[in-house]
Amino acid sequence: MNKLSLNKVLSLSAAAALALSLTACSGGTASNPSTNPTSSTQENGSNSGESYKIAVVRQLDHASMNEIRDAITAELDAKAADLGISVSYTDFNGNNDPSTLSQIGAQIVADGYDAIIPIGTTAAQQMAATAQATETPVIYGTVSYPETAGLTGISYVTGTSDALNVELLLDMMLAQNPDVQTVGLLYSTSEVNSAPAIETAKAYLDSKGISYLDKTGNTTDEIVAAVNSMLDQVDAVFTPTDNVVQAAELAIAPTLAEAGIPHYAGADSFVRNGAFATCGVNYTDLGTQTADLALEVLQTGTVPEFITVSGDIITVNTDTAATLGADYSMFEAMGSSLVEVQTTQE
Repeated sequence: MNKLSLNKVLSLSAAAALALSLTACSGGTASNPSTNPTSSTQENGSNSGESYKIAVVRQLDHASMNEIRDAITAELDAKAADLGISVSYTDFNGNNDPSTLSQIGAQIVADGYDAIIPIGTTAAQQMAATAQATETPVIYGTVSYPETAGLTGISYVTGTSDALNVELLLDMMLAQNPDVQTVGLLYSTSEVNSAPAIETAKAYLDSKGISYLDKTGNTTDEIVAAVNSMLDQVDAVFTPTDNVVQAAELAIAPTLAEAGIPHYAGADSFVRNGAFATCGVNYTDLGTQTADLALEVLQTGTVPEFITVSGDIITVNTDTAATLGADYSMFEAMGSSLVEVQTTQE
């Protein structure tokens, strides 16, 4: 484990002694959610012990990120009660905009937060850069490839990884339809997490003698156009944990299903919005582990290596399966569990 700098340890101790909070606080400076429409504040726990002030920064308003955020804050509340400490936190939404994330980071550092929990790779990169001068601990959630994102080897940065098991997901595709000849690879070129997974997918499909077709987009409209352009060319579609595609899933899922093309995607949020199937992490578990890691860093003053959360939970959308006329019973033996969901608009 890497030690935090002595100054940072002392600042954490001072923060505990001052019993800081975000609203009606007895010491320190709190952000005011009324002047920042992308944030909200909550305080829980006992004021009789240690006190920590944490910023939770979502890259954007997004089903998976919201699930992780909710799990993080629920675990912070629970641990505050169990440990007899005070934990206050502010939820920031970066709206997937680097300038907004930069402004949020500057505000967090100026307001003297004890730790930052960014959710999403771009948010994590921005918060790590912003926290460099103060070495405020950054404990990210759901960065699929921390090494690729440049988030390893930094003394004040750690977190949880949801690296996708690409080969298992493609094995599911081939088990469900052994006659697949061409796979559409649908992703955004602006997503850091997508590139390594796409390269892994290409290598695996090459080894199986299966062709593939790259289709990309960086906006919802571009993703919709990409899908429409491949309908008569592919037998199935693969997407990694790509935020741009996930944001477009509700728009593209009916088109793919009605064309008889199953969409295999990198997270259950895609499937809840209409994709056919995934194998991945439980984001509630990932959020819980992220919150536990953040409190470990704050209470011990040490920053361990990032944690990779296991990702072999298979999720299937039964509405989409019915539209496709797809039998998915073979998935039951391929993961640790099989979860069935229906399409939601959230």
